[in-house]
Amino acid sequence: MDYTFEICANSVESCIAAQKGGAHRVELCASMPEGGTTPSYGEIRLARKLIDIRLHVIIRPRGGDFLYSPLELDIMEEDIRMCKQIGADGVVFGCLTPEGKLDIPAMKRLMKASEGMAVTFHRAFDYVKYPFEVMEELIAMGVDRILTSGQQVTAFAGRMLLSELVKRAADRIIIMPGCGVSEANIAELAKVTGAKEFHFSARENKQSRMLLRNPALSMGGNDIDEYVLSVTTAERVRRTIEALTAPE
Repeated sequence: MDYTFEICANSVESCIAAQKGGAHRVELCASMPEGGTTPSYGEIRLARKLIDIRLHVIIRPRGGDFLYSPLELDIMEEDIRMCKQIGADGVVFGCLTPEGKLDIPAMKRLMKASEGMAVTFHRAFDYVKYPFEVMEELIAMGVDRILTSGQQVTAFAGRMLLSELVKRAADRIIIMPGCGVSEANIAELAKVTGAKEFHFSARENKQSRMLLRNPALSMGGNDIDEYVLSVTTAERVRRTIEALTAPE
C-alpha cells in the first residue's frame, strides 16, 4: 500500500530533516507549544528554497481557540496570499463558530484566497460538535484533507472515530491522523483506521549551545526549558516510516 507521510516541522532545519528522512510533505509551523501558528515570511521562503518536497503552511494568527474576529480573518487572508506568492503547495486552517460548528462564511472566504493550493482543515476538527456533519461540509467546499486526532488527546486514543471517518469519507476527502503518531504506534494505527496519510513531528531534544545561562530567567514561562531545542531528526523520520513500510 502507498502511504503519504507529513512532518509537522517547527523550523527550516526540521523541514530539511523531514526531506532527508524520506517524508513526502511538511507542514511548517511556528509556536509549537501553542499548537502551531503561522511562521514568518523568511522561514517560509527559505524552506521553499531549500526543500523539494511539498510545503504546506499553517494559517493561524494565534494560539487558543478557532473562533476568529474579522481582523484575524483579514490577517489569515493576507498570510494565504503571502504563501501563494512564495510558492507554498498548500495551506492549513480551520474556522469554527461559538457553538462548535463550521464557520462556513469564513471558510469560503479563505478557500477562495487559497485557490490553486491544497487545503488541509487542521485540528480545529477535534473541537467540532458533529464531526461527520462537518466532514460532509468540508467535502462540499473542496477541502483536500482533515488533520485530526479523532477528538482525543492522541490519534491512537481516537483510533475508533478515525476508523469511522475513513470509512464514511470513502476517498472523497483524506483523513490524516495526527498527534502522538510515532514509530511505536503507526503500524497499529494504520491497521485499525485504514488511513493512508499520517502526520507526525519526529522531533528529538538537543541541548542549546549557550555557555552562559541564567536559570533565574525565562522568556516563555516557568514550564519551558529554554536551553533545550526540539527539532525533527532525519533518523526518527526514517524510523517512523520504516515502522509502517518495512517488510515483516
